Amino acid sequence: MQIKEIIAALEELAPLSYAEDFDNVGLLTGSPEWEATGALVTLDTIEEVVDEAIDKNCNLIVSFHPIIFSGLKSLTGRNYVERAVLKAIKNDIAIYAIHTALDNHFRGVNDRICEELNLVNRKILVPQQKTIKKLLTFVPKADAENVREALFAAGAGSIGNYDNCSFSLNGSGSFKGNEDSNPVIGERGKTHFEEETQIGITFPKHLEKAVLKALFESHPYEEVAYEVTSLENVNQHIGIGMIGELEQEMEENAFLNLVKGTFGPGSIRHSALLGKKIKKVAVLGGSGSFAIEKAKSAGADIYLTADLKYHDFYKAEGKLVLADIGHYESEQYTKNLLGSYLNKKFANFAVVLTHTDTNPIKYF
Repeated sequence: MQIKEIIAALEELAPLSYAEDFDNVGLLTGSPEWEATGALVTLDTIEEVVDEAIDKNCNLIVSFHPIIFSGLKSLTGRNYVERAVLKAIKNDIAIYAIHTALDNHFRGVNDRICEELNLVNRKILVPQQKTIKKLLTFVPKADAENVREALFAAGAGSIGNYDNCSFSLNGSGSFKGNEDSNPVIGERGKTHFEEETQIGITFPKHLEKAVLKALFESHPYEEVAYEVTSLENVNQHIGIGMIGELEQEMEENAFLNLVKGTFGPGSIRHSALLGKKIKKVAVLGGSGSFAIEKAKSAGADIYLTADLKYHDFYKAEGKLVLADIGHYESEQYTKNLLGSYLNKKFANFAVVLTHTDTNPIKYF
């Protein structure tokens, strides 16, 4: 099996088109054409993880965080990033990073946090914008059903819990082919009127190539008339962070004890407790100060995230509790999620979780 087959499976889970613009996801070192000997799954790709991959005969590291985040102008081994990359290249080890593509998946990083806390009624906290596109095309009435079914098969027409969604409008289309045309219907050089069906159908943006391929292959015309637009509709299944509810509300201290016992941080930094019970919980793995206002407007009683700065805690403003549970701690279950997924996809292939502790933060 080639590395590109594993990459295809990962991008089926978390398409890279949903990664944030600032991110650096995808294949960072190595070739997709290499034969895969094994996959080591990790949160971070540091030099010790590369050593572990070598020791376990894994020539692919599936990493949540990208080891190469900003541009590298040289590779001399002067810092931990360059040392890890150099060792991977020297030993023919491919590194693939998934990061915010998985952050923005409904069943990704934040859903895993919710799962650990047994939260119910889960929803995306910060839905990603412009993830839904709309296709309009014009088809002879006799071929409309065939084209529509081809678009459905390519993944178009799925909205929330519904599939095969579309809208059709009948009308009359006209066209005249020039001397170089080869019309399927009508005659070259003569204006032709055809009873046509306008088909409108939405699709997630990562499927655009597949949807257009299905359109062109199923449409009878030599020249296919179509338009694709991005919609402003909120997609409740793509975005970062999540909000859910405890089945039974808890006292603040009891809930913080639950969080500490579940995620194991050396400490939990938090804003002032409000003396009210916790029911609605917002979570965002990794650095999440940017979503404090979203957590407040969603009515969360507490917001669990990481990397909060001194002044961020003021933003609680007595409306919720802000709790910093640690960057590594909030994302630690990600490798389990990826490992379980890959093991199901490739039952007879070696997928192992790293034993290297990649948390750079220690507690005294």
